[in-house]
Amino acid sequence: MKVVILAKGDMLANLIEGTLDAKCEIAGVLRYERTTLSKLKLFFYDFFKPSNDLTVIKQYKLHEIKCKSANSEEFKKEILKLNADIILVGTWGEKLSKETINLPKIAAVNVHPSYLPQYRGPNPYLQTIWHQEPNSGITFHLMDENFDTGAIIAQQKIKIYPGDTGKELKERTLFQARLMVSEVLKKLEYGIIIPVAQDETKATYFKNIKPDDMMLDFQEETAEEICAHIRAFHPWCPCYVTYKNNFFIPNPYNLKIIDSTKPNIGAIIDKNIKNKSITVQCQNNKAIVMDNVKIYGFLKSPYTKYFISKIKCV
Repeated sequence: MKVVILAKGDMLANLIEGTLDAKCEIAGVLRYERTTLSKLKLFFYDFFKPSNDLTVIKQYKLHEIKCKSANSEEFKKEILKLNADIILVGTWGEKLSKETINLPKIAAVNVHPSYLPQYRGPNPYLQTIWHQEPNSGITFHLMDENFDTGAIIAQQKIKIYPGDTGKELKERTLFQARLMVSEVLKKLEYGIIIPVAQDETKATYFKNIKPDDMMLDFQEETAEEICAHIRAFHPWCPCYVTYKNNFFIPNPYNLKIIDSTKPNIGAIIDKNIKNKSITVQCQNNKAIVMDNVKIYGFLKSPYTKYFISKIKCV
């Protein structure tokens, strides 16, 4: 069975590995970067800092499709030429047209890193942790002309552990995707999968985060929500604790909730210069101890301890 893979980054690398595990032929690969970067910029990226997915493509000597869009006439001709049975898609921001979806002989399948129909949209790794869900998931579904809405052909729940950041959840999810690819492709080849329509009454969708979401709001979020907020945004974006005109970046792996009855919610109530630590008062008689913080700014960062020493605790 011939498979064409459209994906990005670590998702692409894992889908390649999983497809090879299934003993399927990878007829071609289209990297998402080709749809967003100019040829010159992509050349410099590939030459000076080649990504993991490019390394895997070269390692297995795969045919790389060099198109600017999966909806382009060039891409459509390429798929017909390659005689693809399956188009396998993962972490792809471009909405595929009906004509593109109908190109493969068997199906176009999307791999979405949540337990659909919950958490449709970009970066569900972040959103599920931010919303303090006990589980996330991985879903293989048939593609239609909308994002993440097609009939489900396979899915698996993935536990979210208390200390997880977006990084750990993503790694476990992608590994699970690799394990599932083999089974899904084999079942599609033999026609033994029965697609199940998504239950729209349970559907949730979350847009991409905004810059304002990086600012921690101690007036609106509890200590538990603040910790989840910080862990969810790692490794994509830092979160910030503001003090006067300075911004401190918490370390997502060094957070501790303690009891505290001080009334000044959002204020820094304690500090430890040696540990580069600040303690911020939260709601409900709780506070968060944040060790190994750093101050925002390339020139300021080496002097984090100095800036902590200047804090006047409430």
